Amino acid sequence: MLEDNNRTQRPGRHLLIAVVQVLLSFLVYVVLQGLVVAQEEKTPASPPPTKKTKTTHGPLSPDQGATSMRKNRTASHGNATAGRGATAGHGAAAGHGNAAASRGNFHQPAGTRNVSLRGGGRANVRANGSIRSVDRNGMHIDRGLHGGRTVVSVHNNVRVVSYGHGGYVQHAYFSRGGRSFYSRTFVVGGVVHVGVYRGYFWGGRNYYGFYPGFWYHPGFYGWGFQPWGVPVAWGIGAWGWGGPWWGYYGGWWNPYPVYAAPYFWLTDYLIAANLQAAYAARPEESADAGVADAGSTDTAAAPASTAVTLTPEVKQAIAEEVKAQLAAQQAQAQAGGATAAPASASASAAPPALDPANRTFVVDTAVTAVANGTECGLTSGDVVTRLTDTPDATDNTVNASVSATKKGDCASGATVAIKVDDLQEMYNHFQEQLTSGMGELAKKQGTNGMPKAPDTGTTASDVPAPKPDPDAEKILKDQQQQADETEKQVKEELSAASGALGDK
Repeated sequence: MLEDNNRTQRPGRHLLIAVVQVLLSFLVYVVLQGLVVAQEEKTPASPPPTKKTKTTHGPLSPDQGATSMRKNRTASHGNATAGRGATAGHGAAAGHGNAAASRGNFHQPAGTRNVSLRGGGRANVRANGSIRSVDRNGMHIDRGLHGGRTVVSVHNNVRVVSYGHGGYVQHAYFSRGGRSFYSRTFVVGGVVHVGVYRGYFWGGRNYYGFYPGFWYHPGFYGWGFQPWGVPVAWGIGAWGWGGPWWGYYGGWWNPYPVYAAPYFWLTDYLIAANLQAAYAARPEESADAGVADAGSTDTAAAPASTAVTLTPEVKQAIAEEVKAQLAAQQAQAQAGGATAAPASASASAAPPALDPANRTFVVDTAVTAVANGTECGLTSGDVVTRLTDTPDATDNTVNASVSATKKGDCASGATVAIKVDDLQEMYNHFQEQLTSGMGELAKKQGTNGMPKAPDTGTTASDVPAPKPDPDAEKILKDQQQQADETEKQVKEELSAASGALGDK
């Protein structure tokens, strides 16, 4: 009986034991799960695994290509924006700090600072303490890197530009068909002459382009850019070259051994004239540099060239520019002057310095450019090739490549930021020299083996010749004296401010 009772209770006891085991297992699971959660909360979460990009070796589908290009553009947008300032002269988009810094460094010399002057105006000072520019009382003073000073002022619509060896006084003169013309009275070394310049108002700025006082008959221009048929030997004796300038630049430039066409002859004429001007300006600029750098503590490092020459390729580019200008002048002469000029010469057209057709520029007087944040000098006879067409909004510069340079100037091949006003004056001087060269060609034709030219007669310009300003020499002298006094005051202010900072 007892055994039967035990058999009856055993299944119930087994069931109870099974239930207890299940409850214990559940409790153990809950405790262990809590420990795991607590540990995960203490441990920083790991980033999700990076999805590997499948490498595509074949051509992309249109959709894949578009997606890939969008990704590449997005990834490289910052670099592309940063590079635009050094490549195309455009301002960087707002919000791209690195891009703006890159553009600023390219166009503005490193270490320069702007100073507000107590007496009014402002000055831009180089890292070595020398004055780079001054703006005061309607006068703008530019100091070249290696000496030389340009002073510009406009009062009562009279523009006065003076530089070391001369300058000019410009007046509004004549208006026709919506175009304004100006007279410029030049005084250089005591010699006075007058010329006409056409006004351009473009991009919110005023520019002035050389306008011929007369036109040769169309046949002479055509003769100038057509082959002679036989090579013409024209030695140094026929040119009349010689003297110190010839020896100083010996090896940098070699005249053509023979001339296949008049425009090659004109090319050597232009180059020689610029080198003579560069040599003549050297003593003056050297003396001026001593005055400009007085009190400076160091010398600005500039990317200067060493042993370079005017290559045949660059010289050919100048010759092609001469040829193109002769063809353009022939077209205008045939049309009776600028009164029938093409639409590109309209009142709202960009100045010739920004015309996409004009790329090669020969430096006429010393200018200072900026190569990737460092100043360097260009002197008369150097050659630059304009790369961009849209000026920088801040300092009105465009990018150019230095195609040919002399020892001590900007490095050949460097990309520089150069002022549009400087390029325009290079273009003007090129036009003036071309007119002068055509006059010499008219005198020399038919001599020393040079073929005779067709009709070399001239027709007066449609804009009457102005009379020289009788007061030009005095006006220029007065401006130079005012600039001397202004620079003296600015140097005193800067010195006093520097001393005050040093005492603190």
